[in-house]
Amino acid sequence: MHPFLSNTFLRLPTKSLLFSHLPMSAVASKPRRLRGVVFDMDGTLTIPVIDFAAMYKAVLGDDEYKRIKAENPSGIDILHHIEKLSTDKQREAYQIIADFEKQGLDRLQIMPGAAELCGFLDAKKIRRGLITRNVNEAVDLFHQRFGMMFSPALSREFRPYKPNPAPLLHICSTWDIQPNEVMMVGDSLKDDVACGKQAGAVTCLLDEKGRYSSQDFANLDLKPDFKVSSLNEVQSLLKSNFDLTP
Repeated sequence: MHPFLSNTFLRLPTKSLLFSHLPMSAVASKPRRLRGVVFDMDGTLTIPVIDFAAMYKAVLGDDEYKRIKAENPSGIDILHHIEKLSTDKQREAYQIIADFEKQGLDRLQIMPGAAELCGFLDAKKIRRGLITRNVNEAVDLFHQRFGMMFSPALSREFRPYKPNPAPLLHICSTWDIQPNEVMMVGDSLKDDVACGKQAGAVTCLLDEKGRYSSQDFANLDLKPDFKVSSLNEVQSLLKSNFDLTP
């Protein structure tokens, strides 16, 4: 576990907290200070439009996809598998992914509540960054199309990528903010929550469709600090659980 990981307990939010039963002394204690929020992009700031199953099958082949999926019920780390291929096979695989991602860019849509949440963070002078396993071109298009700027905004060209904590720690270092004063928000337990936990940040899992259960948390030995079903809930939990003074 990263040495910056705080042992501070979170206060119990009315709707969004999930797992801890805290002592009364913790509830009465001073709220943790929050100075920055880092977001995942695909499926968090933008509505999911890529057919990942079809993309994985195109890269791996049907039989290999079924085998790997059976061994990894919580999700396939396609970039990790591509790195094991020969140079020529890697080139082919990355081109397949690029084609799927290009189709996704053509249909890019902002996630409901994203603009409002960013406006709230700006009003509170809370920094906002972005970490995605998508390419830099997608990040640039997102910034241009929706007029929201995240800085730093790290794509998969930054190595190592999520779930390694390096990109999140890089953002904290750039901001000169301790990781335990930053929240990582994303829709992937194995990528976003894992990255945040290893960095020592507060973690918030966006689970729009209720696809994650307590069994998933147990299987991966990962429990987000908060779970929400929409970005609108994030604003409420920030107000209820954190000291947001600049």
